[in-house]
Amino acid sequence: MVSRALMASWAVLDVLLLAAGVVALALSIVWRAPNVLMNMVLSNADLTAGTILGVSLIVTFVISVTAIVQRNHVIFPLEILNWALLIDSIGIVVIGTFVWFYTLRQRANFYELWKVASREDKIFLQDMFKCCGYFNGTDLAEIGGAFCTSVEVAAALGNEDKLETNYCVSHITGFADSTLNNIFTTVYGYMAIVICLFLATLCVIKKRQEAERFKRIDAKRGGKGFV
Repeated sequence: MVSRALMASWAVLDVLLLAAGVVALALSIVWRAPNVLMNMVLSNADLTAGTILGVSLIVTFVISVTAIVQRNHVIFPLEILNWALLIDSIGIVVIGTFVWFYTLRQRANFYELWKVASREDKIFLQDMFKCCGYFNGTDLAEIGGAFCTSVEVAAALGNEDKLETNYCVSHITGFADSTLNNIFTTVYGYMAIVICLFLATLCVIKKRQEAERFKRIDAKRGGKGFV
């Protein structure tokens, strides 16, 4: 009964590992689609890291299937699996921590991205959020489009009520904060799967070693089992 429960738990965790890999890979591919705001929040390097993580988790799943179908006395593949899980955990910590660290200085980080954004992208975001400039109406505002139609319009936003929502910083960082928080929370969630599968694999190795030892003892007793 214990062995069946252990194997069932191991199988569930293994399927969750596959799901994590598929989600990471799929999102890193989908988010590469042209999207001004998403492409500002996630760089090609970020998406490449997500792709590598997704592929790594899927490869680990393949290793796990190969390892678990071996006979009881063949535990080396399960040991390889745990080494693969350790490598995955390092990747998860690095990627999750990098994303988390980036969220600590979002306003300054996205200001640098706003500076190098193209005129078309700035106008698109200003029209999308109905804002002018980054920190204020005259801070790198791009005149044009449907909202920031003139310098006077941009300047008037600051003279009227000085609401930060008149400027693009709050809209961009608000979207980025939600997106990045969800990403690093999900990535750290993968760690729970990896750790649990690592521990479950250790238990499987231990159980298989015990079963093999008892099998050898039983063979020495003539196959009559224990009294």
